[in-house]
Amino acid sequence: MRQCRETAVPGATMWATGRLRRVVGLTLEAVGVEAALGERCWVLPDHGPRLETEVVGFSDDSLYLMPVEEIRGLSPRARVVPAGMALDAPVGRGLLGRVIDGAGNPLDSRGPLLVEARSPLMGKLINPLHRHPIHEPLDVGVRTINALLTVGRGQRLGLFAGSGVGKSTLLGMMTRFTAADVVVVGLIGERGREVRDFIENTLGPEGLRRAVVVATPADQAPLMRMRGAWLATTIAEHFRDQGLKVLLLMDSLTRFAQAKREIALAVGEPPATKGYPPSVFASLPALVERAGTSVDGAGSITAFYTVLAEGDDTNDPIADAARAILDGHVVLSRALAEEGVYPAIDIEASISRVMMDITSDQHQAEARRFRQMFAAYRQNEDLIAVGAYRKGADPRIDEAVAMRPAMLEFLRQGSTQPVDLAASFAGLEGLLADRTRPPDNGT
Repeated sequence: MRQCRETAVPGATMWATGRLRRVVGLTLEAVGVEAALGERCWVLPDHGPRLETEVVGFSDDSLYLMPVEEIRGLSPRARVVPAGMALDAPVGRGLLGRVIDGAGNPLDSRGPLLVEARSPLMGKLINPLHRHPIHEPLDVGVRTINALLTVGRGQRLGLFAGSGVGKSTLLGMMTRFTAADVVVVGLIGERGREVRDFIENTLGPEGLRRAVVVATPADQAPLMRMRGAWLATTIAEHFRDQGLKVLLLMDSLTRFAQAKREIALAVGEPPATKGYPPSVFASLPALVERAGTSVDGAGSITAFYTVLAEGDDTNDPIADAARAILDGHVVLSRALAEEGVYPAIDIEASISRVMMDITSDQHQAEARRFRQMFAAYRQNEDLIAVGAYRKGADPRIDEAVAMRPAMLEFLRQGSTQPVDLAASFAGLEGLLADRTRPPDNGT
């Protein structure tokens, strides 16, 4: 990307040069220049560095441009020059172990990127009838997900969580433990402090060795935050097309939607649902549908998109839209976190829509039984807590009360202790077998 910046303006004399007419908020209005939606333009002030922008709209003879960095030093009638090139992204094994920004520039002070190719940032559509079906389970190293919410290779899931319930820790566990060839992490719109903390502590040197991290913190322009999400997806697509098993973790889908909302409102698009313009809900499936299996089935992108639940409300517009387009969702519970159960996965509210296709009948039956007992206790928790329930009134509740400590222990897992698929199901089977085994009468 940096190399393109150095060559774009000298070669741009074949296009007409326009001028900047006005700046309103984040939007720059240019006249006297022609460019298509999504193309890049350079704004050349009288003094200071040139500014990279992208065409996000037009009206009559005006182009609406959105900057990818902070606006400084602009003055009326600054020149506008179209770059005349499509956005692309660096891809290849040279990215492994590296941390880059939304423009593909290194952030880790480890020198220039040594990549073998570049790919279009917006990718290419795959005919849904040509995609390979999901038929193989993926070991994510987390016992609760492996046993009760089994994930398939190429599946796309949402991770719904409020603040302070262990979302980052769970992401770090899956990054280190998942049986994947490559891990691509997109940190979109997070606080700058959390970016470094995730890389150094949550991900760690071992996890970073097979990972690519794309970081666009909250202080960057909304267009750059959106590019970070597209870039992470493009990198994952490249590795998938090489026949590799890719894990894509994007934190967060909500910040991507908020960046899109900022851009849409800035160019005059009317808000529709709780302040979100219609284009936001069109951009979510455009991003998510790029993950999944490949045409030949050799490679796959298994994706987890975090969805922020402000005030623990999982029914906001972005959460509703995400549930509709994803293949399942994992909900983190504040109540379980307050009980010291980590990862605090709410089994009742979570679902994997491909689990029925990739697990055995026995596995499904055991998972259903665990869910039924867990739900039976939760539904009668208040009665049990105040002593209003009498033992023997309902055998189902009696069994749920007796198994409650064992079920909570099953859900608990240390952040440094992976549990594979076989061990996860064996633990579930052993837990339920202990309750069905006849009592020892001493004979």
